[in-house]
Amino acid sequence: MKKILVSFLLITSGFIQAQNNTSYWQQHVDYKMEVDMNVENFRYTGTQELVYTNNSPDTLNRVFYHLFFNAFQPDSEMNARLESMADPDGRMTMNKGTKENPEIVSRISGLSEDQIGYLRVNSLSQNGKELQYEEVGTVLEVELAQPILPGEKTTFKMYFEGQVPEQIRRSGRNSAEGVALSMSQWYPKLAEYDFEGWHADPYIAREFHGVWGDFDVKISIDKDYTIGSTGYLQNPQEIGHGYQKEGTKVKTKGDKLTWHFKAPKVHDFTWAADPEYIHDTLLAEDGTVLHFLYKDNDEIKENWKKLQPKTAELLYFFNEHIGPYPWDQYSVVQGGDGGMEYAMLTLITGERSFSSLVGVTAHEMAHAWFQHLMATNESKHEWMDEGFTTYISTEAENVVLGTNAENPHTGSYRGYNYLANSGKEQPQTTHADRYASNGLYGIAAYSKGAVFLAQLGYVIGEENLARTLNRYYDEWKFKHPTPNDFIRVAEKVSGAELDWYLMDWTQTTNTIDYAIDEVTGSDNTTKVELMRKSLMPMPLDIDVTYTDGSKETFYIPLQMMRWEKPAEEGVKWNVEKDWAWGFPEYSFEIPAEKSKISKIVIDESQLMADKDRSNNVWENKQQDSTNSGN
Repeated sequence: MKKILVSFLLITSGFIQAQNNTSYWQQHVDYKMEVDMNVENFRYTGTQELVYTNNSPDTLNRVFYHLFFNAFQPDSEMNARLESMADPDGRMTMNKGTKENPEIVSRISGLSEDQIGYLRVNSLSQNGKELQYEEVGTVLEVELAQPILPGEKTTFKMYFEGQVPEQIRRSGRNSAEGVALSMSQWYPKLAEYDFEGWHADPYIAREFHGVWGDFDVKISIDKDYTIGSTGYLQNPQEIGHGYQKEGTKVKTKGDKLTWHFKAPKVHDFTWAADPEYIHDTLLAEDGTVLHFLYKDNDEIKENWKKLQPKTAELLYFFNEHIGPYPWDQYSVVQGGDGGMEYAMLTLITGERSFSSLVGVTAHEMAHAWFQHLMATNESKHEWMDEGFTTYISTEAENVVLGTNAENPHTGSYRGYNYLANSGKEQPQTTHADRYASNGLYGIAAYSKGAVFLAQLGYVIGEENLARTLNRYYDEWKFKHPTPNDFIRVAEKVSGAELDWYLMDWTQTTNTIDYAIDEVTGSDNTTKVELMRKSLMPMPLDIDVTYTDGSKETFYIPLQMMRWEKPAEEGVKWNVEKDWAWGFPEYSFEIPAEKSKISKIVIDESQLMADKDRSNNVWENKQQDSTNSGN
């Protein structure tokens, strides 16, 4: 009886622990797909066998699929949102008026039946039993024939068809640069289920979320087309196009070739195809094979050739500063619009200046880590993937392009400062689709997200920040981390309490504004009075410059951090008493005559995102003539 009771308690405590989300779990899915593409009308048919493992503690009675291509229709939710925004995405609109009297209209609104995109499910079964389902915009709602119990697997089989839309956003056919097919978000994709439940978000042009798994995909397409894809090509000897070994023959199936790819441990699958692709490869220092596919266009060839060694340098930088790239290849493929990250590759437009080509490649390649390895929910925490990527790619460009700026993130700080003083800021916890404007979304996700990391380096020290990024990679690669997971890593690395930083910066629109209120002197002492004028707390580095040119820093710890930042090497460092947030005023003393002090600055590094730096500096305007002449 005692043994039975102990077993029951163990089982019960484990269940309670799982229900309280204190132990991590994630779902798993394996896809097998065969797709036949018609390049004459850009329609395709496909079969999908999907094995889904329910690793959650919950019983699932229904599932959802994303049908992204349905967004590219005049009556779609994406189009309605596009038409209602004050600042719609320029790639998705056109001017039907004049330069003087513009009439901006949605490009989706004008799509004809043979130009729209669609995904249609023709049949769907679970373990051999036909299922009831309903297509609701870009989401397929599916009632299960039998519940999926915790720990169980189930197999879904599907027949589907699709039409590739005109190139408008990310996916599409016949881009402005002449790329035939950019096939992202092209297949019925099972929605993610995690500790927060289902994430069956409609597709309204923002970010997305996916289930980790393995993909086995066969694509049949006109034999003249070359494909760049997620995954490893399994039959290079059959398809040619620079992939096969010398002396082997290409096998054709009528006028088509079937390309077979396998992609392990990814949460998405993307490909692009064009009959004019040049295909180059480069072996990186870590053994990764870098693939480059771009149009046979004399105007861009030189830049694409020069890009290749720079991409290898970027890979080296990210390997060192985040963690080792785990797959055996990475592809940079011309296609789509702008640039967008996908599993094991990126699609970017190719007709760019060399610096722009490197810059976009740096950003999208960094997403291989901050989204395709540390796979955050981009709809809910868009600032984590876009902001972290902006931070690390800016650091990489600064090195790879030889800019060597002391603070390469000044652009991000400018963007955030504009936002903080605009009166229009929304918290970073805002769902990516529900920002009031594209501009507000962009600054919050990219600029403010990048400042989150750069400023964290100010809070805990640059060395601790570097160690945090490495440990974050170690603990969360191939998982779905949340903001709390990241800040907990930073706390473990540094020893500081940082919940206040995550909360104020991401969950509120509180701003930082510290001021030097008054500087007074008596005998051999100078008293500095400070004021917190805004709501967000911060520790302070007060940098003092003396008239003889020497410097020292007075560090004021934030009491709620329960920690002190270590001194920087080569800096004369003085630790003052803690500043408790509840007190808006604070003072400390400098053991020197006021006349000997040239300047006092709150955060000379400007890594603290103070929204008004005009009150951060005190300069001695009354130095005696002797000191002035020194």
